[in-house]
Formats: sequence, structure tokens, C-alpha cells
Amino acid sequence: MKNSPGKTHRLNHVIKKAEQLTAVRAICSGLVNITPVLIIGAFALVLKTFPAVAYQTFISSFAGGLWPAFLDFVYSATFGMLSIYMTIFISRAYVRLKENAMTMDAATDIGAVMASLMSFFILAGAYQPGFGTASVGPKSMFLAILTSIVATLLYLRFHRAFTSRRRRYYSTGADQEFNLMMFSIFPILFTTLVFAVFNMLIVRLFPVDSFRELLILAFDRLFSIGKNGFTKGFFFVLLSSLLWFFGIHGSDTLEDVMQTYFAPGLAANQAAVEAGQAPTAILTKEFFDCFVLMGGCGAAICLLLAILLFSRSRARRGLGLAAALPMLFNINELMVFGLPIIYNPILLIPFICVPLVCYTLAYLAIASGLVPVITGAVEWTTPVLLGGFHATGSLAGSLLQVVNIAVGVMIYLPFMRLLERQDEENYRREYDAFVSYFRENEQSFSTGFRLLDQNNVHGEFAKNLCADLEHSIQDGVTLFYQAQHHYDGHCIGVEALLRWKHPVYGMVYPPLVIKLAEEGGFLPKLEETVLQQALKDWPRVLRKYGQGIKVSVNVTGTTVVTPRFLQFCRQMDEKYGFAGKNLCLEVTEQATLAFDESTTQALRAFRSLGLSLAIDDFSMGQTSLNYLKESLFDFIKLDGSLVKGLFTHRNCREIILSLTQLAATLHLTVLAEYVETEEQRAALHEIGCDCYQGYLYAKAEPLPEEDKSI
Repeated sequence: MKNSPGKTHRLNHVIKKAEQLTAVRAICSGLVNITPVLIIGAFALVLKTFPAVAYQTFISSFAGGLWPAFLDFVYSATFGMLSIYMTIFISRAYVRLKENAMTMDAATDIGAVMASLMSFFILAGAYQPGFGTASVGPKSMFLAILTSIVATLLYLRFHRAFTSRRRRYYSTGADQEFNLMMFSIFPILFTTLVFAVFNMLIVRLFPVDSFRELLILAFDRLFSIGKNGFTKGFFFVLLSSLLWFFGIHGSDTLEDVMQTYFAPGLAANQAAVEAGQAPTAILTKEFFDCFVLMGGCGAAICLLLAILLFSRSRARRGLGLAAALPMLFNINELMVFGLPIIYNPILLIPFICVPLVCYTLAYLAIASGLVPVITGAVEWTTPVLLGGFHATGSLAGSLLQVVNIAVGVMIYLPFMRLLERQDEENYRREYDAFVSYFRENEQSFSTGFRLLDQNNVHGEFAKNLCADLEHSIQDGVTLFYQAQHHYDGHCIGVEALLRWKHPVYGMVYPPLVIKLAEEGGFLPKLEETVLQQALKDWPRVLRKYGQGIKVSVNVTGTTVVTPRFLQFCRQMDEKYGFAGKNLCLEVTEQATLAFDESTTQALRAFRSLGLSLAIDDFSMGQTSLNYLKESLFDFIKLDGSLVKGLFTHRNCREIILSLTQLAATLHLTVLAEYVETEEQRAALHEIGCDCYQGYLYAKAEPLPEEDKSI
């Protein structure tokens, strides 16, 4: 059943509200910033735990075990310190979202980070003798998130309270940065005092040595209720998924619960087999690793396959490919934080439901005897299919994994598509804003102002769009054709016009396409592709517009004089044959075309191939008139501003009259663009211009669909 428009609108409203929460945005931003740490740590973990006996034997003996020691160093510096990285970057992101980044002094975010780190170490129990990396790794992610948000909020409030007294803490003659840091002492002090008092109360009220230990104790007590069975395992999967969704490493946070209540099941099963009895413990650590947490939390391998098989987003498929290798070994932090899954309301339902469905199916399959009870020890990094087989000693275990994955993909699929629809809506809004920005500044961009150099959101958007364009032209280009007519009504030619249809934004503003290609350094390649496509379209163009018509293709002045383009045209002549074709190169950007001897020779070479030449946007400027000295051009196309100003600026009429008279003397054909009314056509005819292109006759159109099969 399809959602009604009202339900969809309400869902989008809830999603947008959730995404706009400052704390949520700060957490997501902070987690994205630690992506390099996650990638390096994930690959170190894969190399360290690769589940192959021969490999493990080799790295243990090679150079006296140097390789595992090196990987331990990398892991300890990445995942081993993960909560510290999170505290720093979430705090920093929260400050920048709450404060004006343009007016905020440099010490504000530094002070907030210091306050957050000090508060985190207090709650984590850094004062205890046994404090180590286990206390600042993935198990303390929840503590890091909580501390960074609350401590930063307190710091900012104390900071504002002391702002009016800032002058009291300035040191005369001292460095400005020193003064700012001195001013941050009291906000940091008061923030950490709040956390110290809170931690002291926890230690006095509960049998723990820190707030972190209280969290561990709370989870343990939560699972101490009732017997091991379907319900306790179901709740374990539910809670683990919820923790992950909120940016908390559920697997590590609940590791003590796993070791206390589920891990002993394997030893009990193995003991039963040795005693000649049937194993009975369904829930073991291997059960969750092999049949529930496939690809990591949320049974994320199902989401990975849904993305790789069905996603239309090239960026998302790229992320999937990057995350595929570590996810093969059930390490999915890159997907969880990179997509992201955390704090993503659209993915909340499948991220929780898929593991629960997989858990239920696996439990029923083993309880009913369809799949053997788990008796084999399996490393948690063992890939899918191998893990199921080794855990159960049967292909039925691998088959159960396949079934769970297939079901999971089907559950994730509609939510992934909903996510992509929302992304497309956001992208279109960004595109509309970007095009408006480009059009408002188009004159500046035409005089050397570069889009890709803009250090703002528009510059980033331009870079992404430029990359999409460069990738797109590898598969060819699409051309529209606009007819050109004589005053008597018959079609004399067509102009091939590049049209790029972006998979998300639709048809992209044509001048923007050229600008991006120019700045991206692949404009010559694009223009060559356009010419080649026009030659491929030639038979269909003649069928639609008539035999003997002229086909014009645009090429910029910077490209037309290069040896590369001349060589390309010679190759096209050998392949398609220019002789007998009425093909015209319209040279644009005439201001950049200097008429020296090499330019003249290049243009003559094109004419010798059987090509005719036209000057685009011709006016009365000195550069345009210089083009006529060597008699190399056959056509001139009037500058569009002259035609548009025909009835509003008297000089436009006089300029066009002078140009048509000059062209008649030099035996050149003059063509007017942007002819949209009968009045324009009549006025142009009166002053000697009888060839027209514009909406009065036809818009730029693609070739008919039915012709494409011919």
C-alpha cells in the first residue's frame, strides 16, 4: 500500500525537524570528522584478525611477531582512543553550530573541547589505578556523546556569563591568544566542577568507582532478570541496535552482558557433545555473530547489498564499495558513520527490525531442528557463509545466512529508496540555489571569475557537479537541434546544442556546463565528443530536417586553434568523410582568438577538410571585424544582444544594418539568433538579414525517439 501524500509530508516534516536539532547535527558532524580514524582502524583490525589459520601462523612468526605488534599500535591509536576523538570533534561541532563561526574567537571552541575532555575523563574514572585504553575505546562511546554535548553546553553558558567581565582577565602586553585562553579558565573550571560533583555523588550513592562503571552495572542488572531464552536474546538485539543507532557502540557497550549470559552457551554445547548428549543452548556468541550481526550491527550487510544492487546514487555506491571489504569481516563503522545510519530517522526502522527478524528466523530454524545447534567456535570476523558453516558444521548454517540476508535486503530496500528520494529533493533545492547564484554572477564568471575556486557551499557544489559532468561524458553526450530558416520559410540548417541531463537535477543550465568543463580542464574533450555525436546523428538529422541542410557545431576559440582539435577533425574526416557534408564550425569566445599566422593556418586547414566556418556572437567590436580580413569565414551570427535590443535601442538597428551591408560586400551570410516574433523577422528582413534562428520557428529539440532505432 502506498503512503498518502499527507503521511509522506508528515514523515518528511518529522525527519527534517530531527535533522535540525543542534545536538543531532553536532553528533553527526563529529562522527563524520573521525572517518579517517575509523577507516585506518577498520583495516588494521581486518589485517590483525583475518580468520585464516595459515595467515595467523605467518604473521605470528614473521619477524618475531612484529606485524601483529604494529597492527596493535594502529588499533590502539584509532579504535582504542575512539571515545576521545568523539569527545573532541562532537564538542567542536556543537560550538560551531551554536555560535557564529565568523565572530567566535579562536579560544571558544578550544576551551569547549578542553572542558569536554576533562569532564569525560572524570566520568570515565581516569583517576583509577587501572584506567587504560579499554576505558576510552568504543565501550565509552555513549559516555563521550553525552559528555561532549552537556559539557559544551555548560561551557558556553559559563563563557557568556563571564563575557562582560573579560577585561579583568586580560594581561597588559600579553599575546591576544594568551589573553583569550586566560579568559577561558573559569568557564572550563566551572564546567569540570559540575561534572566532578556529579561523579562524586554517583560514587557515594552506588557501589561503583565512576559514572562509567554505573552504566556498565546498569546494563548488567538489566539482563540479570529472567532466564536465558528467546525473550532475553530478543531484548539484547533490540538494545544493541538502539545503542548503535544513537552513535553508541552497542556491541562493545554490551560486551560484558554477552560474556556473562550468552558466550558460555558454546562451552556448554561442546561439553554436551563430548559427553555424548545433544547440545541444547541456542543462544551463543556465535549465534549473534553469524546469524544476526552479519556485516556488523543492524545486519548491515543487507543494507550494503541493497545499495550495491539497487541504489541510483553513484556517491552511495562508492561508499558501499569502500565499506565492502571491512564489512565482509563484520566491521561496519565506515558504513554506520559514513552513510550515515546513526541519527538517520529513515533508517531507524529497518536498522532495528532487520536484526530482530534475522534473530527470530535463526532462533526458530535452530529450535525446530532445521539447522543444527551451534557447536563450533567461530571468530567474529569470519565472513558470511563460512561463519554459518563452521558454527553449525552444516551447509544448513550457510543457507540460513543466505535466507536472512535476502529477507534483510527486502526490508532495507524501500527505506533506502525513500532515503534517496529525500536526498534528491534536497539536492534539487541546492541545485536551484546554485544555478541562481551562477546566473546572478554569470557576467563575472565570463571574465575569469572561477566557480571551482569559491571557498563556500557553491564552490563545493560546483566541484561535485564538475566531477559528475566529467564522468558523464565518458558515456557520450546528448544533443538537441535548433532549426535555422530563411525568410521564405524553408529550413537552411540546424545548430547542434549540448544538453546534459543530470540523473538527479535534470537538465543543467547549458552555459554552466561549458563553464564547469572549462574550469575542470576537459572542455576540449567535451567539444570533441559533441562533434563526434553530431556526425553520428547526421543521417537522422537529415531525415528530420531535409537533405542538403547545414549542421553547425560550436567550438570555443581556445580549442579550435589547438593541434589536438585539428588532429581530431582529421580522424573524424577519415571515419565519416566531411566531403559532401555541409558541416560548419561555429567559433565562440572570439575575444580569445588572436589572428596570428598559426591561427590563420589552423583555420585554413579546417576549410581544406571541407568544413565551413562561422563567427558566433558577431558585433561591431574591433576583434570581430579583424576576423573578416583573411576571408576565412562563411557565416556570421549576430550577437544576441543586438537582436534583443532591436526595438529598444536605436543603435542596434543601425549596427545590424551596417553589418548586413558589410557582409553582402564580402559575400558572407548573416544569421540572427533569438528571433521570437514576426515583428523582429520583418525588421531584420527590412535591413538585409534573411536567415533566422529562434523560437519563432523552433525550439531546440532532441531527435525523435522513433528515429533512434533506424
